[in-house]
Amino acid sequence: MAPSGTKRLSPIAYSCYFSRNREGEQFAPEHVFSYQLSGTLTINTGDKTYAFNEGAFRLIQRNQLLKFIKQPPPNGVFKSISIYLDQPMLRDFSLAYGYETEKKYLGGEKVMSLKGGILCESFMDSLLPYIQGDQPINRQLQVLKQHEAVMILLQLKPELKNILFDFSEPGKIDLEAFMNKNFHFNVQLKRFAYLTGRSLATFKRDFEHIFHTSPSKWLQQRRLQEAHYLIKEKGRAPSDVYLEIGFEDLSHFSFAFKKMYGLPPSKLVG
Repeated sequence: MAPSGTKRLSPIAYSCYFSRNREGEQFAPEHVFSYQLSGTLTINTGDKTYAFNEGAFRLIQRNQLLKFIKQPPPNGVFKSISIYLDQPMLRDFSLAYGYETEKKYLGGEKVMSLKGGILCESFMDSLLPYIQGDQPINRQLQVLKQHEAVMILLQLKPELKNILFDFSEPGKIDLEAFMNKNFHFNVQLKRFAYLTGRSLATFKRDFEHIFHTSPSKWLQQRRLQEAHYLIKEKGRAPSDVYLEIGFEDLSHFSFAFKKMYGLPPSKLVG
């Protein structure tokens, strides 16, 4: 999955890692249909963790904050292939084939494990030439593959139409509860604003009304409090904690931690 803010040139993506990879926080703006070729992908959504092993199929719903850990098998390589189902393509598909939602999808899994079978395996195999060949594949062929993916998903689970063809944007939700659940995701404030159903200006105003401080100050303090708990009470190493709680690098985390608590996080261990 491309990091938040990264523009994809193709809706088809291939991941290959020879060593354990812990990617930064990501915002998933589009639905993603994926197949695990080898290794294990672990996805954390803030309140639940999912693990997908070799041969697993999954559908990741759009408008989510996610964390990924990509683990190769022993002496092997992590490989996965994904196809993104963007909103313009799905709108065109909906008009062309007469699909629309019957009811809004509420609850349930935002990261769904799918029983694919030979149909899905053959489809995913057919995507490999699009990313491994020497010749660029034109846009029309790529769109045909996206349409094929949608048709396969609808055959597997017809009720997925209530997810795929729901083009509504996030509604206004409880900001305090959302931030306390998702503070450890290191994404731009505009993402938090969007996912809580607010403009950036309204988000900042509502945030300061609730928390009596700015979002940036609150986020750093809340992340450092969580880090203190994990290191002191759970015996975690600072080098294992800083990414988990939303810092980009260890040196910045250590500096901020010392400024808040008067000692570096390494001195808190034990």
